Parts: sequence; structure tokens; C-alpha cells
Amino acid sequence: MELLSRDELERINETSLRMLAEIGVLLQHDEVRAQVVAAGAQETPRAGVVRMPRELVQDKLAQAPSVVRLASVSGEVVELGARGPTVFWGGNALHIADGKTRRLMRSDDLAKLIRVLDALPHLHAPVATSVDDFPPRTRDFVGFRLLAENSRKHLRPCMYTPLGAQAIYEMAEVVNPRPYREYPIFSLGYTAISPLRWGETALEVFKQSSGKGIPMMVNAEPMAGACAPVTLAGAIAQANAEAMSGFVVTQTLEPGWPCIFNLGFAHPFDMRAAMSLTGSIECGLLAAAGAQLAQLHNLPSASWMSTESATPDAQAALEKTVTGLMHGLAGVNIIWGFGQLDSQQTMSLEMAVIDNELAGQILRAQQGMPVTDETLAYEVIKEVGVGGGFVEHEHTFEHYRGELVYPDLLHRGDREVWERRGARDILEAAQEKVFEILSQEREPLLTDDQQRELNRLQEKWTERVMGV
Repeated sequence: MELLSRDELERINETSLRMLAEIGVLLQHDEVRAQVVAAGAQETPRAGVVRMPRELVQDKLAQAPSVVRLASVSGEVVELGARGPTVFWGGNALHIADGKTRRLMRSDDLAKLIRVLDALPHLHAPVATSVDDFPPRTRDFVGFRLLAENSRKHLRPCMYTPLGAQAIYEMAEVVNPRPYREYPIFSLGYTAISPLRWGETALEVFKQSSGKGIPMMVNAEPMAGACAPVTLAGAIAQANAEAMSGFVVTQTLEPGWPCIFNLGFAHPFDMRAAMSLTGSIECGLLAAAGAQLAQLHNLPSASWMSTESATPDAQAALEKTVTGLMHGLAGVNIIWGFGQLDSQQTMSLEMAVIDNELAGQILRAQQGMPVTDETLAYEVIKEVGVGGGFVEHEHTFEHYRGELVYPDLLHRGDREVWERRGARDILEAAQEKVFEILSQEREPLLTDDQQRELNRLQEKWTERVMGV
């Protein structure tokens, strides 16, 4: 699906390049800003603001690898390029859903969430959320420990301090027996402050993370109508400028740094509700445009699939289906949001299980309808003939599994079958699935030595970041 024509993409990109060359961007970090100026940026009369000439931006974008490798703890590797594939991640939030209420996420809640996410076949990476029972400055590396204890997939901690990047890298060496650059089992990311500003924390995170080949997601997250133009074209042009300026920073700090070009966190601002929307059709449009701009730069992309609904209901299904399908058909590489509710404020185990069903449908939609001699099946139709049947034909046995999606939760059958099974709806089916996953006994994913070392490192870095 191409939302924008080539001419429209290039016009947006030209506007973004003009923003950086004429308006500039604020870099609130003296050392990083000095390095960017030494690379070719131009200081302005306004303190901290630099202009980035077109040639500098294009040179730095060209330095970034067009393919980013992400490894799972189990050793599997996926290579993300501008034309695919698509993978799905969890989400980050402060709360966990408890029926129709919510409460602050604690470490035992996060452990259960990660276990559920780890069991879902269409999820590539669980994301560690903030946990209320640990000090805020420790929650990034505490989150990584919980990820490592409960998942063998790619691990995505969220950053709360620049030192967290060093702590997580040390912990990853305990979990990962392979060379990290070949098997990057975790990745990081940080977001610009719209409009056109990179804060001190973000730039220090980039600095502390550089030199190790850690895949980094460079995020632009403007709100159209609040901290970006209300017009979607203006908002995505600003987002493109912010992400490109982030690439100038990362590629200056580490030439060839594998980075994800993420414009898919852009959202519209609802003037009536006075809030940022995460599940509206405009979110889908912004994410689709963001994917196309990443493809223009020959870089992998990301987006976020969420909903304003506070519970896994019909609204959540509607919003996630509409936006998620747009993201997938536009070719977004990483779609965040498994389990996300409540405008990205709440995680739900049941929603995560339902999102897994949705992801299966999106991945099937991406496959489209290949037209070949084999799929046209003329010879098969000729053999079966007028009035014949295809159920027992060998061609059906060879292709039915690949042609159709067979969901785990959705009801398929007549009404009598549905009634005999308890007339359950999809939320009840998801609750049963969550119970089934969490009821299963499984061996610890870490050895005793690994567990002790992670606990030791957590204690060491807690003392350091807390200044004990």
C-alpha cells in the first residue's frame, strides 16, 4: 500500500531538509553538540541550536546500515530492511489492567506479562515496562533482568537513565554466550522532544550506548496540533526532520550504527478531548507515511498500534485492526503495541493474546494473493471438471495451510457449536488462554550462576545510579 506518491514523498523530505538547514535543531548536550558541529553542522546565535546542511544530513543517513539485525536469546536472527519483514513487539506503560480497573505495574505483574508475550507465536520481542516497586532510576536494568528471566525472544528494555545502557549491556553479556555484534539480543531507543529538540537525557543515552553496535531506534513523536502542525503532512515533515537529525547524532557518534528510522510514534491531538490519540485513523495514516519515508531513506521503520479503549472491547478491536492493518500493508518493520490499551497507558494480558490473533491476520494480508500457474490451478480445475469437488484433491492438501489463517481464539463453526462451548466471547477465550499459559510449569530460563550474576549486577548498578 502506497499512501503517498513519489513526488509527495520527495516534497515532504525536501521540506524536512529545509527545516534542518534553515531553522535548525536544539541539541541540549555540549559535548555531543560539539561533535556534530565538528562533523559539519553550523552553530546559530541561539544557544544550543545548530543548523544541519543538506549534505551533512544525507551523508549521515547514507552511513546508517540499510539492514538491522535483531537476535533472540534463543539464537534466531531477523534482518529488518526497508522492504520487510514485519515483526510485532509488546508495549510500554505504567499500569496493568485488572478487569475493568487498572493499577500501577509491579515487577510480578511484568514477569507475568512477559511470560504471556513469550508464549505468543506472532510476537518478536516483549518490552519491559516501568515497575512501581523499584526506584525509577533502576527500572531500565531491573526490566532487563525480568525480560531475561521470562523470555527467550529479542529483549527490549526501556531507558530511564543514560547509565542504564551500560548496566543492560553488562547484563546481556551474562545472558548471551555469543558475540553481541553478531547476536544483538537487546535493542534500545529514545525520542526527540517536539518541535525540533533533542534533550540532554536522550543525547547522553546515545553517547553512553555508542561504540557497541547496539541497535538503536531513533524516534520522532510529535503530536499534530499540539507540538507539530495540525495538518498531517506538516506533522510528518517535522517528524522526518527530527528523526533525520537524530541520525546525524548517532552516525556522528558511531559511524555505521544500526538504527531504526521511526516516525510511527507520531499522533494527532484531539482538540475536544485535549489528549493525544493512539488508535485513530490518523495514527494509521501517519505510520504509513512514516514507513514510506523510511523506505525513501532505505532504512527500516517502526510504529505503534494502540487504542483509546480502557478495556479489551469492540472499540479496542476496531481501532487496533484499522491502524494495525494500515501499518502492516505500508510495510512497517516493527509494530509495537501487543497488549496496549488506554492510550498507551495500560497493558492487558488478554489484549496481548487478542493482538496475537490480529497480527496473524495482518501478516497474512501482507502475503497478498500470489498469481502463478500453481495458484491459478487451471490443470486442477480441468482435472476435477464441471460439478466436481476439491476437498480431497492433492492440490488442496498442499496449499490449504498456507492460504488460510487458522486462529486460536476466534469462533468458527455454527451457532450450536458455539453454544455447546459455553457461548464465550473473544475476551473470555483470551482469559482462558492467559490462564493456560500462566498455569504451565516450565524450567528456569537462566542457570543458577546467571541468576546470581544478574542479581549482583542489579545491586551494583542500583548503588551507582542511586549514589549509594
